[in-house]
Amino acid sequence: MTNLFSSPAWPTVPVKGESAEYPVHRIFCVGRNYAAHAAEMGVEVDREAPFYFTKSALTTQATDTEIPYPPGTENFHYEMELVIAIGAPVFKADTAEAAKAIYGYACGLDMTRRDLQLAARAKQRPWDLGKDVEQSAVFAPITKAADFEALGPQKIHLEVNGETKQEATLNDLIWKVDEIVSHLSGFYHLQPGDVIMTGTPAGVGAVVAGDVITGGVDGLDPIKLTIGAAE
Repeated sequence: MTNLFSSPAWPTVPVKGESAEYPVHRIFCVGRNYAAHAAEMGVEVDREAPFYFTKSALTTQATDTEIPYPPGTENFHYEMELVIAIGAPVFKADTAEAAKAIYGYACGLDMTRRDLQLAARAKQRPWDLGKDVEQSAVFAPITKAADFEALGPQKIHLEVNGETKQEATLNDLIWKVDEIVSHLSGFYHLQPGDVIMTGTPAGVGAVVAGDVITGGVDGLDPIKLTIGAAE
């Protein structure tokens, strides 16, 4: 069978210690998973269950690159996140089964057209224009779960032009990684290639052309992104 037009290959993310890379098929994102971030956005934390939005896999962008300032916004925000990479099929799993399905972890940036997100939220509309932005899912290399210490005290942080903007620990996650995978597996047949961005701490803010974003999670490869001029 031939295609009507050329189709891009799945984007990939490097894995520490492997020559082969991890293909990204789906990107799920957890909203409001740090209480302080929910407060700064003027909303309540939903402690009954996590909630999600998605980004296209084609928004995947490598760390240490430059992206153009996107069209349609005057308020382009960074969000530093811990990323989960799924490594085994999992469906309707309990937390123990969910934990075993995690292949690894990475640092990620969920870049956001905040003005468009907030405008959509005010009208109770989907967030797609604010969140599913080209080149907006930035990933550092994945560290295998077996090579990463138990999650909890690790610091998660972000800087803009060297100035600290976000800082918390993974203990501050409202929904822990096994709980997220377990809950999400009740709605989707999660598969290798699925990645989950677990939410951002307080301190989000706008960037402009020329800004350099850096960040990290203790024990994982750091992330870096330069904001270029608008196209």
